Amino acid sequence: MNSESILLAQWQREVQRANEQILVNITPQETRVAVLEDGIVQELHIERAASRGLVGNIYLGKVRRVLPGMQSAFIEIGLERAAFLHIADILEQRQHPEAPARIENMLFEGQTVLVQVIKDPIGAKGARLSTQISLAGRFLVHLPQETHIGVSQKIDSEQERAQLKERLEALLPSGSPRGYIIRTSAETASDEELAADIGYLTRLWADIESRARISPAQTLLYQDLSLALRVLRDMVSECTEKIIVDSTENYGKMVEFAEDYVTQALPKITRYSGERPLFEMHGIEAEIQKALARRVNLKFGGYLIIDQTEAMTTIDVNTGGFVGAKSFEDTIFKTNLEATYSIARQLRLRNLGGIIIVDFIDMDREDHRQAVLLELAKALARDRTRVTLNGFTSLGLVEITRKRTRESLAHVLCEPCPTCQARGEIKTAQTVCYEIQREIVREARQFEAKGFRILAAQSVIDMFLDEESQSLAMLIDFIGKPISLAVESQYTQEQFDVVLL
Repeated sequence: MNSESILLAQWQREVQRANEQILVNITPQETRVAVLEDGIVQELHIERAASRGLVGNIYLGKVRRVLPGMQSAFIEIGLERAAFLHIADILEQRQHPEAPARIENMLFEGQTVLVQVIKDPIGAKGARLSTQISLAGRFLVHLPQETHIGVSQKIDSEQERAQLKERLEALLPSGSPRGYIIRTSAETASDEELAADIGYLTRLWADIESRARISPAQTLLYQDLSLALRVLRDMVSECTEKIIVDSTENYGKMVEFAEDYVTQALPKITRYSGERPLFEMHGIEAEIQKALARRVNLKFGGYLIIDQTEAMTTIDVNTGGFVGAKSFEDTIFKTNLEATYSIARQLRLRNLGGIIIVDFIDMDREDHRQAVLLELAKALARDRTRVTLNGFTSLGLVEITRKRTRESLAHVLCEPCPTCQARGEIKTAQTVCYEIQREIVREARQFEAKGFRILAAQSVIDMFLDEESQSLAMLIDFIGKPISLAVESQYTQEQFDVVLL
């Protein structure tokens, strides 16, 4: 781990979230959650009833194909695409990494295997699986196939870590699976709350095992909680002031869940009964639209350009209209400093994952570069998702990796543009005119036609009547056949047809 990564880990332990509110908007089709800090939206989570996330789900899978060359396998779990299992995510290999094995010696085609989804299908990639099962509770993560007790890395006091282990070991029933990870929220949990978590997770695993023995392959054995309940289990902390829910039915379900598992969240759950929609009241709808835009304006005139591709996300920092500093060097430095907090917020807001490359404005001074890295580390430390900051490269770019387990906000809410085929741009009307002319030449040589009619968008026809009228006349003279024009209002600028008369 390099110095920047260490710095980020330190800030993650020290950062405090202040004045946090969680808004939960629920309709029969969709659940949306917004996390606000000091009234500013920091996170957005969306789950649709027709396409709930798969992370955490446990299936009885069937091995479809083993790939020795890739040391991986495709597993059928009942989805449209087969899921992917790499040898590094097989339990036996994780338990004995010093003794490398071959996947063809561990799995065979047609074999049934208990698997858990660790990454949702993203783009053309299928879900990613693991055979190491983990069940999340409020204070504990149960690893029923393991025998050791671990503690969250965010609890850095060795004395406290040892005390938590001792408390948990004293509460575990004799003969029960003893694999657990103690979550950060367990620091303030009572023995009764820990014991309740143990009982819940033990019963849950027993039920999964029982169903696995009698179910056919490709059966869903366990589905993770809905987003509204995961809010209570995973997002609520001592900094959370309110959890505001706009659905009476789901308010009751959340209260019932909190009474059983998250009692400290119970007084924070509030039923929203205002006239205006909850998200509109707090300006969330406008923030969602901004989070889908390519450009993000900074407070003092600078701006970011965010481009998301399948391989990586790039973020370009620009000074824009910011001229407030004493010198150009100071202008660059202050713009970069301001950009760090906006970048960290946008990663959370848009749920951007994988490789992220940030192109800050070039800084000549080393102390300025280190100060920008420090501020970026502090801003990234607020993220609930695992983030690694790798510092400046030799080209002056900053590399960040952020764990990706589900689709980004843009992929959930949007689809590729049918006009530009997700290129982000379309051919000009002039380009389309020249394509049409080449098409007419080809068809004139191939077919005996009396003439041709061009069907195209209004912008293309206008181009033929104005700037390209001379080239059209030359084409008519060249092929010796008349060419007529017709506007097709339903066509996009790139669409056209050449009709033989």
